[in-house]
Amino acid sequence: MSTDHLKIQFKLHPVPECLLSRNPPPHVNSIEQYKKLYEESIKNPTEFWGKLANELLTWHTPFQTVLSGGFEHGDVTWFREGRLNASYNCLDRHAIKNPDKVAIIYEADEPGQDRKITYGELLRDVCRFANVLKAHGVKKGDTVSIYMPMVPEAVIAILACARLGAVHSVVFAGFSPGSLRDRILDASSKIVITADESCRGGRTIHTKKIIDEALVECPGVEHVFVFRCTGSSVPFSSPRDVWWHDELEKQRPYCPPEIVNAEDPLFIMYTSGSTGKPKGVIHTTGGYLLNAAATLKYVFDYHEGDIMGCMADIGWITGHNCIIYGPLANGGTAVLFGSTPIYPTPSRYWEVVAKHKITQFYTAPTAIRLLRKFGREYVDPHDLSSLRVIGTAGEPINPDTWEWYNEVVGRNVCSVIDTYWQTETGSVTVTPFPGATATKPGSATFPFFGIDLAILNPDTGEEIETTEAEGVLAIRRPWPSMARTIYNNHNRYLDTYMRPYKGYYFTGDGAGRDHDGYYWIRGRVDDVINVSGHRLSTSEIESALIMHPMTAEAAAIGVSNEIKGQCVQAFVTLKPNSNNTDVKDLTLQVRKYIGPFAAPEKVYIVNDLPKTRSGKIMRRILRKIVEGQTDSLGDLSTLANPDTVDTLIEEVKNS
Repeated sequence: MSTDHLKIQFKLHPVPECLLSRNPPPHVNSIEQYKKLYEESIKNPTEFWGKLANELLTWHTPFQTVLSGGFEHGDVTWFREGRLNASYNCLDRHAIKNPDKVAIIYEADEPGQDRKITYGELLRDVCRFANVLKAHGVKKGDTVSIYMPMVPEAVIAILACARLGAVHSVVFAGFSPGSLRDRILDASSKIVITADESCRGGRTIHTKKIIDEALVECPGVEHVFVFRCTGSSVPFSSPRDVWWHDELEKQRPYCPPEIVNAEDPLFIMYTSGSTGKPKGVIHTTGGYLLNAAATLKYVFDYHEGDIMGCMADIGWITGHNCIIYGPLANGGTAVLFGSTPIYPTPSRYWEVVAKHKITQFYTAPTAIRLLRKFGREYVDPHDLSSLRVIGTAGEPINPDTWEWYNEVVGRNVCSVIDTYWQTETGSVTVTPFPGATATKPGSATFPFFGIDLAILNPDTGEEIETTEAEGVLAIRRPWPSMARTIYNNHNRYLDTYMRPYKGYYFTGDGAGRDHDGYYWIRGRVDDVINVSGHRLSTSEIESALIMHPMTAEAAAIGVSNEIKGQCVQAFVTLKPNSNNTDVKDLTLQVRKYIGPFAAPEKVYIVNDLPKTRSGKIMRRILRKIVEGQTDSLGDLSTLANPDTVDTLIEEVKNS
C-alpha cells in the first residue's frame, strides 16, 4: 500500500513560546517529558495508572488490583476492589473546600441570560434532585433516561443519578420520537427526565411533545420529571408526569452518595448508528472518571483558575467529558453553551470567550469551517487574549481550516490540539500536548498516555511496523475509560471491536503514520474509497477541495463504478460571493494536491451539507442520495438541518 502521500511536508508549528514561559508552566512542558511519561504508561501501566488514580480521584475503598482481563473475552477490569462515587468526586470534595467557587457558567440561547452556579449551589441542587429520584424509587443500578436541552438542570440530573449509583442514559435532544423510544426501551428505563420546551438558535423546540409521542410505546416508564424551561403550557399526564420544581421543594439539600464498585456502570451512551438496534455502550465509574480527569488536566493543560469552554452537547461523549466529568473532577469551571455558533450573529462564540475569559476552547471542525465561511471580521473585534488552548474533536480537521483557526482565533499564540477519540474510547486517545508537541496541521500527532497504537494491514490484519504506514487504526492494550460492553449485547461488543483483528481493539478508522511518527486520522474505514486499487480517504480529498479559496465545506463519497470499482463524487458549499466557481477548478484542485486518480467524477455545488448537531457530515446520506436510495435514508432526526436533505435530492436529480 503506497505511503507516498505521507511524505508531503506540512508546516511544523512549534509550541508557542508564551506557553512555556508562563507560571505555572504546562503540566507536560517538553517532548522529552511526554516521551518519558508515555513510555512509563506503556511499560508499567499498573504503576502509572495506579499512581494517577490516587492523585486525581478520592476512593472510599482503596483498590488492590489496577488491571486484569483482556480483549479476547471483553473482561477488562480496572481498580476492581476500589469503591467510590462519581458525584462525590465532582462535587463534595470541592464544595467542602471552596463552596463559592464557580462550577458551571451557563450561557443561554439568548445573549445576556447567562448565570453562574457555584460548587456549593450545585451540590445542594444535585442532592435535592437525588432525593427526588430516591423518593420515586430510583436505586443503585437503575437506568434513567435524560432527554433535556442544554440547561444546568441537565447537569444536575446527570450528577444526581451518579450520586445514587443509578445509570444515566442521556439521549441527545435532537433525536426523533422513534429514536428516543428505541433508546428508552433498550435501556429499560422506568424514569425519564425532560423539559417542557427548549430554545436553540432562536427557535422553540417542543421537547415534552416529543417525549409524549415516544412514550406511547414505552409502557414501562413510570415517571417523567419535567423541568419548566420556557413556562409554556404543555401536555401533562398525571400521575406519570411530575413537575421538577414541585418535587425539588420537598427535599432536603443533602443526600449521602451511594458508594459503588469501580466497575459498576456510570452511564450508557448510544452511538449515532444509522440503522438497526441502538448500540448503547457502557462506561464504568472508576476507569471512565479517571481518564476524564486526566485528559482535562493533560490534554487541555488545565490549571487552577482556568475556564473550560467546550461547545459540545452533553448528549455526546465530548459533552460528558469536557463539560461535566473532566472539569468538575478537577475542581474546575466549565461553560455550558445553550445556543449555536451563529446565533444571533457569527460572533457568538467569540463574544462568549471574551465575556467569560475562557482559557480552553473546544469545538468541532465543522463549526470552525462554518465560521471561517463568514470571515474573520466576526472574530477580530473580540478580545480572545484569555485563550491558551484551542481544540477540535469529532472528525479530522483539514490543514487549511487548522491554519485559519490558529491564526484568526488563536492569534498564533495558542496551542491548537486536534484530538481523536470515540464514544467507545471514553476519552481522548490521540492528541498534541499543549506544552510539548510541535504540531502539523491536520495531524492528531501522538497517542495519549496508555494508548498503545498500531496500524494494521486491513486485508491481512498484520501489524505494519515501519515508521511510515497506512492502514486501519487499532489499539494493542486496554486503557481505563474504554467501554466495557454494549448494553445487553456483549457478543455484539466483541464482534464490533475485539474480533475483527484478534488481540487488538479495532477503532473502525483508517489512519496513516508519517516519517516523523505523527498519526493522521483518515475517518471511518467505510469512508475509504478504493479507486482502481488506490485507497483514498474522504478526508484527504475534502482537504484538497477546501484548499480552494472559494470552498467553505466539502464532503467526498465513494460511488460504485463498473470499471474502477468506485469513483469519487464530491459535494461542495461555497463561500459568500463565489457563485461563479467552476467545478472544473475544484476537480483540478484535487488532481493537483493528490493526483489524477483521486479527481472527483462529479462535483455538486450545494447550499448546505447534512450534519449532526455534533458537527459530523453524514456522508452515508449523500451516498444514498447519489445512488438513488432515497427511500432508505434511515433516521434523519439526528441532523441539525434535516430540511437540507430534500433540497439535496432535488439538486442531485437535476444535475
